[in-house]
Amino acid sequence: MPSRSRRRYEVNLLAGWLVDLEPGPIPRVEGGGQGDPRPTRPQEQGTQARGREGSRLERAAQLEGARGGEHEDNVSRLRSSSLEIREKGSEILREQLDAAQKELKLKDKECERLSQIRDQLEQELEELTASLFEEAHRMVREANVKQATAEKQLKEAQGKSDVLQAEVSALKTMVLTSTPSSPNRRAHPQLLSPGTRSRGSSPHHGGGHARNKSASGALPLAPGGHSDLPSDLQPVREDKEMDSILYAEFLTWKNRPSLDRSSAFLVRIYREDIGPCLSFTRSELSQSVQSAVENNSLTIEPVAMSALSMVKANAIECGGPNGLKAAVEMKCALSGISRSCKHQIKLGDEESYYYISPSSRARITAVCNFFTYIRYIQQGLVRHDAEQMFWEVTRLRREMTVAKLGFYLTDQE
Repeated sequence: MPSRSRRRYEVNLLAGWLVDLEPGPIPRVEGGGQGDPRPTRPQEQGTQARGREGSRLERAAQLEGARGGEHEDNVSRLRSSSLEIREKGSEILREQLDAAQKELKLKDKECERLSQIRDQLEQELEELTASLFEEAHRMVREANVKQATAEKQLKEAQGKSDVLQAEVSALKTMVLTSTPSSPNRRAHPQLLSPGTRSRGSSPHHGGGHARNKSASGALPLAPGGHSDLPSDLQPVREDKEMDSILYAEFLTWKNRPSLDRSSAFLVRIYREDIGPCLSFTRSELSQSVQSAVENNSLTIEPVAMSALSMVKANAIECGGPNGLKAAVEMKCALSGISRSCKHQIKLGDEESYYYISPSSRARITAVCNFFTYIRYIQQGLVRHDAEQMFWEVTRLRREMTVAKLGFYLTDQE
């Protein structure tokens, strides 16, 4: 410390002064003898001065000693105060250390909690990413399937559209060039009798409303084109008289034509003609056929030759002409009776076909012809007056009645 160094410096200086106070050797007098032992005046003055200086130094030493004791007291007081400060500082530091340790523990817990949350979020993110990829792949697969299906349906629809456009053009020509009183026989080959069609000649009557007898409601003709009735019972001509009630119902419907069963006109026809004509043994299939006819989604096709060949091949072992013991018969899907079924029907978009007998085909065809004509009226394609339309509707109703009773014509083979 600086005070100790200063004290050492003062002690060393005092020691040097004391050394200077020691008497030196007695000078010799010239001639070999000792000098006069009596002090001279300057010597006495130097001795007195040194004495005063020694007393002064002694007092200084005493003062320094007193100062040293006071300094030791100060040092001891400083040491005790420094110990107290040290203890208080240690206590403060310990408190701060404990607080810091508690804060670190809290932060460790918070870090651990945040780490758990982070791990959970990472796991959820991975699961979400995986599910999103799976959903994306599934959506892509479904889109591809839907696209393929749509393309297939588009091709089918385009084919159907072409066919329907051709049919509509042909039907427009038939409707616009034909009237009930003078039908276009070239556009309506079904008006020809079977014998006339087989011979390729013109209709067997010169004029008038000559339809095939199954469609007109008269009795079927014999193979030669003559009636089975006796000559005295054969009518000369067919007269007709309009029913005012039916005509009034038709006019009411014609003002606002619709296929709904809300009008008295269609309610009567459903009750008297359509319902009985499409009432078969298989009632459930009959309802499906009626719905398909109303929705214009029923298809009648000839049975494919491959299917008939398969049936014939199964019957070869029966013998008979051409390997057959009798005509090949199949069970009609509507009547449940075994008949020679040369046609089949398809309902809407179903893939399955149903074999039908000629009688069932005639009944379905009669109802389809009626719906086709009233659809033409609804669409404004018929350019006749109301009376001509009414008689054509009446004729179509008669066709349904005749077919319902079991009369139909077949081509002669």
